[in-house]
Order: sequence, then structure tokens, then C-alpha cells
Amino acid sequence: MSDREYVLTLSCPDSRGIVAGVANLLNGHGCNITESQQYGDHYTGRFFLRVQFVAEPMAGGEVVAEDVLRGDVAALAGDFDMEWELWRCAVRPRMLVMVSKFGHCLNDLLYRQRSGLLDIDIAAVVSNHPDLEFLARSYDLDFHHLPVRRETKAEQEARLLELVSSYNVDLVVLARYMQVLSEDLCEKLPGKIINIHHSFLPSFKGARPYHQAQARGVKLIGATAHYVTADLDEGPIIEQEVSRVDHTHTPEQMTAIGRDLESLALARAVNWHAQRRVLLNGGKTVVFR
Repeated sequence: MSDREYVLTLSCPDSRGIVAGVANLLNGHGCNITESQQYGDHYTGRFFLRVQFVAEPMAGGEVVAEDVLRGDVAALAGDFDMEWELWRCAVRPRMLVMVSKFGHCLNDLLYRQRSGLLDIDIAAVVSNHPDLEFLARSYDLDFHHLPVRRETKAEQEARLLELVSSYNVDLVVLARYMQVLSEDLCEKLPGKIINIHHSFLPSFKGARPYHQAQARGVKLIGATAHYVTADLDEGPIIEQEVSRVDHTHTPEQMTAIGRDLESLALARAVNWHAQRRVLLNGGKTVVFR
């Protein structure tokens, strides 16, 4: 990937001239837009834009510097009350994966990352159980066993934040991590934690959800990947996957299908986040696929 390729994302109150302003700014610096997606939310009155572009050499052979781009975007943002971010595509984000005892999502992420199917680097694996250390080690990744009990939860989360800092982590992924994060931790990493969980119609909470679903004759099973907030499993949804089932499916078969759905939904959510395709829109998301 070119060191001169960037992604610009922004959101602001919807008004005339936003796209023209961005396009003129980039054109004035010799930038070639390779991908552009936009959305105006009629209900919230906000406008969202993702632009991917390459800074090309101008007449004198020079290429616009990143700090110049940032300065001019900041000036334009002031005219439209924009919230914006600019990333260099060659700099891949770094991810910390948290797991408990179920390894299907971790295994899928590890395979996709090694195969070049994820635009993100896995920095390390953290777990409250030692069971999956062998899997992390097989990919030459650091594994940190951080057991958690009610009386030690604050210390465990403090250690987690130390790891986020020391590994320079951009995203924490809960790949079937079976612990509830504290409100304090969620507030310290806003929009930087993604979780995956089963989601049924109707929903079944607690232990053995697939057995509950089979007993109730559920016809659809699924999985939801979402950003983590202090409200348990109610953060902005990034991606969902579903599959039809019927009376012939056993709980074990539903579990196997559900694990595939969880892995797929989580991988998509992680990759879209890494590619800067997910923008927060209040309690929901705009996803530029």
C-alpha cells in the first residue's frame, strides 16, 4: 500500500457545499480520490463522508505533506462544524484480542490476519483462562493470562489498560470473552472495543443459549458485532449475521452454525473498523462497505 494513500472520515450537520469543499481542498493539493462514500441522515440531520485518496506529485514534483493536509482540513472543518479524522493507509491499526475458553472467533481472526484477509495487526492475546495459550503461541503471539474475580476486577482491568498502552493498541476485540467490562473501562476506550455475541429472535440470555433456542423452536439464529458501551450488549451495532434453522437441528448443530455466524460477523466488523468504514451516529453506526 502506498505511503501516500490516506483515508479521511468526517461527520457534521448536513448542509450544502461539504463534498465540494473536501473535493476542492484535495484537488488543490494534487490528491486523486480513489473512493468516496457519503450519507445524509434525514432523521438526525447529520452528514457522513469517507474519502480515500492518493497524494500525487504536483507540477514541481513535490507531494503535499501530511501536516499541511491536516491543517487545511482543520480549517475546513471549522466552517462546517465537522468531526474528522485522517489516517495514512500504510499504518495498520493494532488489535488486542480477549478470549475466555471458546476459541472459534480467535482462531478465525488469527487465520485471517496471517492470510492477509484482515487490514489489522494482532498485537497480543489476553484471557481470563489459560486454555487458549497454545493457540496464541502457535501464531508467535504474546499471551497474557489475567484471571479475574469480583474482588480483583479493578486490578485486572488496570493491567489490561497497561497492555493497551504498552502494545500501542488501537482496538480491543472481545472474541467470546465471557466477562462484563466495567463502566470505567468502557468510558476509557470509547469506540475502541468490539464485542461479538449470539442474538436470537427471541433472545435467550444466560447459559446454553442454543439449547434454549432449540427447546423453543427458533427459526432464526444469529450473531451481532457491536461497539461496547457501559450498557451491556446495547452498543452501536456494526454487523449481524443470521441463518435459518428448523425442528431437525439439534442444539449441537445450532451451536456449530452459531459459531460460524459469530466468526463471520466479528471478522467483518473488525475489518470495516480497521479500514475506517464505520462512523458513529449516536446510538447506531454508518458503515461504508
